[in-house]
Amino acid sequence: MATFNLINDWLANMVENADLDSDQFVIALSNTAPGDEDPAVTGDGNGVIANVTEVAYTHCSSRNITTTSSSQASGTYKLVLQDITLTASGGTVGPFRYVYVYDDTVASPADPLVAYYDYGSSITLQDGETLEIDFDADNGLFQLASA
Repeated sequence: MATFNLINDWLANMVENADLDSDQFVIALSNTAPGDEDPAVTGDGNGVIANVTEVAYTHCSSRNITTTSSSQASGTYKLVLQDITLTASGGTVGPFRYVYVYDDTVASPADPLVAYYDYGSSITLQDGETLEIDFDADNGLFQLASA
């Protein structure tokens, strides 16, 4: 099971720049640890897709994520994303270990990272293989609650 990690920069980017109802979220794949990127994407001010070493997507299906809901109830906001299945077609995809979610709509800073999943070891999708990224429909990708 993959481990979820929120990118610290996302908190400021979300509040200052994002429209979670309409922004386009996208998957990015990498085999380089977030702390090993140069600069490290987990460091303050570095949480953008340009700082991620991505794999080639030549043989990968669409990486665009559909937003199921973006809503608040009783002081708790929740962003729910539809599960996405990545498919290798015509060749391999990877290897990758880290699956990022980023906001492809925000222009400044361009394409801020939201979070990443660490799969614990590298994955290579062979031609015809799939990987389902199962977002939590009950709890959402993340929640924000009032104090």
